[in-house]
Amino acid sequence: MKTTIGKMLLAAGLFVAAVPALAEIVVIVNPKNPATRMFSEQAAQFFIGKSSLFTPVEFNEGAAIRTEFYSKVLQKEPAQVKAIWSKLVFTGKGTAPKEYNSAAEVKKAVAADVSAIGYIDKSAVDDTVKVILTVQ
Repeated sequence: MKTTIGKMLLAAGLFVAAVPALAEIVVIVNPKNPATRMFSEQAAQFFIGKSSLFTPVEFNEGAAIRTEFYSKVLQKEPAQVKAIWSKLVFTGKGTAPKEYNSAAEVKKAVAADVSAIGYIDKSAVDDTVKVILTVQ
């Protein structure tokens, strides 16, 4: 009995160790953008098309960071966000965000457009972008 419990605890410990740590996500804008801070609720408005003050830049569908960002900031599942954008595009009330494969591409797109807003892992931040929100 003790060896069975011991094996189960060992297996649980190995499982936890095998799960990668979640990224520390930051919301970024162009350094020339006058914004200096933003709340999650404010950032969410741009990524679900409720405000056009900023142009959202996304990771490709299926990216782990995108799913985590949606969960933590938008408090929505990817399918819900896709449905929101589909409706906006269909009714002519919005254009879906451009999607990129990597943090480097997202960062490059944000650095090239003063009105762009995106999110990346904090470890990818450099002086080409400005952090306005650290996602909790």
